[in-house]
Amino acid sequence: MDLELTADQELLRDTTRRFVDDACPVAVVRSLLDDERGYPDDYLRRSAELGWFALLVAEEHGGGSVSGDGLRDAALVAEVRGAQLQPGPFVGMNVVAHALSRHGSARQVHDVLPGVVAGETVAAWALADPSAGLSGAAPLTATQDADGFRLTGTCAVVPDAPIADWILVPAALDHEVVQFLVATDAPGVRVERLDVFDLTRRAGSVSFDGVAVDSDDIVGASADGTAVLSGLLDVAVVLSVAETVGAMARLFDVTVQYAKDRIAFGRPIGSFQALKHQLADLSLALEMSLASVEAAARAVASRDQLASSLASAAKAFVGDASIDIAQGCLQVHGGIGYTWEHDLHLYLRRASADQALFGSPSWHRERVLRLAGV
Repeated sequence: MDLELTADQELLRDTTRRFVDDACPVAVVRSLLDDERGYPDDYLRRSAELGWFALLVAEEHGGGSVSGDGLRDAALVAEVRGAQLQPGPFVGMNVVAHALSRHGSARQVHDVLPGVVAGETVAAWALADPSAGLSGAAPLTATQDADGFRLTGTCAVVPDAPIADWILVPAALDHEVVQFLVATDAPGVRVERLDVFDLTRRAGSVSFDGVAVDSDDIVGASADGTAVLSGLLDVAVVLSVAETVGAMARLFDVTVQYAKDRIAFGRPIGSFQALKHQLADLSLALEMSLASVEAAARAVASRDQLASSLASAAKAFVGDASIDIAQGCLQVHGGIGYTWEHDLHLYLRRASADQALFGSPSWHRERVLRLAGV
């Protein structure tokens, strides 16, 4: 994002780029496409040392950010991650860390949050489809018994589920939405790995068969569950679209350079008027995407009354624009862009997955209308 960066934020961005180039460049990402986790052994630990999972956590819980604006700092990291197609958990980890820091029970803050911040524990958020819990029935049902609660149901798609130690999942309890933090090795929890379009990521289906939980497993017990969910969704959307525009910016740069280097009829193909117009249109879509993400990040960080509307507007616009940009770059590359060896298809896969995660463009357009009272 083209934010007005402080010196500390510029250092964070540059340090993140150097770390990614050293620890997990795209060549390494490719080599791990068939790996069970998809990222190097010490990747999470090293990224946690840079504060990747502490940016949205309160200082009293071991968190903090370089600028004091954790969401914008996290968006900078997300942009770099997108540009280099980084694998592994990030958005979900930060959402869960943020939720535990703000709404977690004392046990969760003491026993789970430190491991997430340190990159020693993987946490996933089971709200890839926000219609489950915000504008529809929650995927799980919670029933109360003498010992606490029982969770039953299935979350069809949960990013990072196959590698997660904990899952934050919404459930319907007495016509209210409540979130529970559940260990993936708890009795009655079954995780089934899914084949996903974005080969750099992992996802799974998670079923709950009468899983026993208690009041200490509730996140946000004293808060409005729907409001908590909506706020977490705004954070997830900002980080997701920041990652998307980082990927699209990188793909566009590669495409422009290709148009300069590729010679046809004795001239660089970028000198032909038709391609000039196409690249100009793609550039405009990219700049508008960057601006929408910046506006959303500022609004959500400051808890502006229009934060949810701007987050959804950014998700809707970037979701559509990213596919147009990726397809346009594919057309400029021609036949070479369709090959497995070229990285272009990995960026297209990332854009397609990001478009669907945390609500489709059409769902977010409807959300903007609902928030406006239309």
